[in-house]
Amino acid sequence: MVKELKELWSYRELLYVMVQRELRIRYKNSALGLIWSFLNPLFQVLVMTFAFKVFLNVGGPSHTVYMLSAYLPFMFFQTCVLDSSQSILLQLPLIKKIYFPREILPLACVFANLIHLLIGFIIFFAILLFVYFLYPGVVPFQATTIFLPILIVISFMLATGASFIVSAFNTFYEDVKYIVTVIMNLMFYLCPIMYYAEHVANSQLNKDTHWLLYKLYNLNPLAALSHGYRKVLLAHIPVKINGEMADPMPTPWKYIAVSGVFAFCLMVFGYWVFNRLKWKFVERP
Repeated sequence: MVKELKELWSYRELLYVMVQRELRIRYKNSALGLIWSFLNPLFQVLVMTFAFKVFLNVGGPSHTVYMLSAYLPFMFFQTCVLDSSQSILLQLPLIKKIYFPREILPLACVFANLIHLLIGFIIFFAILLFVYFLYPGVVPFQATTIFLPILIVISFMLATGASFIVSAFNTFYEDVKYIVTVIMNLMFYLCPIMYYAEHVANSQLNKDTHWLLYKLYNLNPLAALSHGYRKVLLAHIPVKINGEMADPMPTPWKYIAVSGVFAFCLMVFGYWVFNRLKWKFVERP
């Protein structure tokens, strides 16, 4: 694997070009360009906020930014995996003609979406400033924000590992992309995005069952990261549970650490799997 990493580093300029290509193709004839990488999740969050606040009476005055803080990184992971699932198949004619490290193709998808995520967070902080003028209790920048890069690195490793595995297997079995789409839809509801982690912690299950399910829930790396992003970005914002404002839970560093170890192992394992299968890509009819 060390040999493959050295070779990948020697082709870093090609990776840079492929990332540029991914960004240009996606918004080729778009006037707003990269801004759409933020507008799309923003519109979805606004619709969900309206439904939850008007019909279900869930969420405080800053519910939109609370949802957006978790939805942006989840969308990053989802888009990385779904984009990379087709990355090898779309470039099969090129793969059969020219040699280059095949892992550049899924990596280009991950890096392109990482740029979208960073742009999204820049605009997110601008929205926080706007919300601060409307609701002074919302602190736009706080000390815990310095931990944001740690969460982004963990998300990047998780997305990279999953992208390697999905892109490799989908080259031979195109059912994989449909299975992954279903899993992503399920994961959206298994992560505290539309709701708060405090809702899960204060559910009405019996004590023993609740303890076990809550542990399993937090061992989901996407759930732990979604909760972590909220606590890092919006640590002092109270949440609304059962119609009453409640103090937010502390940042789940223990589960974030477990997610970080899992993400690193998944990235290494995914790279190993990809390198085992990449020499068979040219055999794909």
